[in-house]
Amino acid sequence: MEDYARDGYAIIRQFFSLSDIARVGAAIDDIHAEASAHGRSFRHGNLFYKIADGDVRMAQWPSWRSDVLDDARTDARFAALLGPVIGGDIKQIINQIHWKRPGGKGDFAFHQDSRFRRPPDAYRNLGASYVQTGLAIDPHNARSGGMRILPGSHRLGALDMEIAGAVMDNSAAEDALVALGLDPSGLIDLDLEPGDLALWSPYLVHGSGTNHADHLRRFYINGYVRAADCDRGEWAFRDGAPVRLGAEPALVHYEQLHERPEPHYVD
Repeated sequence: MEDYARDGYAIIRQFFSLSDIARVGAAIDDIHAEASAHGRSFRHGNLFYKIADGDVRMAQWPSWRSDVLDDARTDARFAALLGPVIGGDIKQIINQIHWKRPGGKGDFAFHQDSRFRRPPDAYRNLGASYVQTGLAIDPHNARSGGMRILPGSHRLGALDMEIAGAVMDNSAAEDALVALGLDPSGLIDLDLEPGDLALWSPYLVHGSGTNHADHLRRFYINGYVRAADCDRGEWAFRDGAPVRLGAEPALVHYEQLHERPEPHYVD
C-alpha cells in the first residue's frame, strides 16, 4: 500500500479469481435485467437504478437485491487489505455498479469523490479514513472507457472543481484541469483485467470516457471508511469480521430515506 500513500491509488492484481468474477458478473447481469425491466430510474430505500436514454447506467446499493454482491462487499480479502489502512471497524458508504455499453454514454467529468461526502460534518478525515475500491468485471482500460487518473493529485486536498451539470454524462475535459493549474500530461489510464482491484483516495482527480471496445464494461465499486470517522453508512466489518446488511437500511446519501422509503420511480 506504499503506492496508495504516494500516488493516491494502487492496483491489486487478481484480487478476485476468475471463478469469483464469473459469479459476481452473473449477479451483476441479474441486477441489470431487473433494472432494465423498470424502464426508468427506480428507487427503493437506498437501492437505486439510474436509467437514461434507455440504458442502465448505475445501480446504488445492489447488495440489497443480491446475496452474491453482499458477500463480495464483505469478503475477507477486503478486510485483510483495508485493515492496515483504516482498521478493523469499517463502514461502507458506496456500493455501486457502473455499466458502459459499447458506444453508449456514461462519461464522467474529472472530479474528486470528496465532493459527494455530504454533509461534511458526517464525513471526517477524508484523506486518511476513506478508501474507494473498484473491481474490474471486464477489461477496464482506455479503449473500454476506463478511469483516467492524475497520480499524486490527492496531496492537493479538496479542489474547487466546478462542473456545469452532473459529473455523470459530462466529458472528461482536460481544460478543466488546466483551469486549476493541473498538468493533464500526467494523466494515466487504469489498465485492469477481470479480477483486478483498484483503490483510490477520495481526493484523487479522475474521470472516464466513452466505451469504444466491443464489450460491455462493468465495474463494481465499494467505498469503505473507518467507522469512527463516519456517522453514516452500512457496516461492512466489525473487528475484521463481515457484517451483512440488516433488516432496515442505514442513512447514507439518500436524505429522504425515512420520509420516502417505499418503492417509487424517479423522474
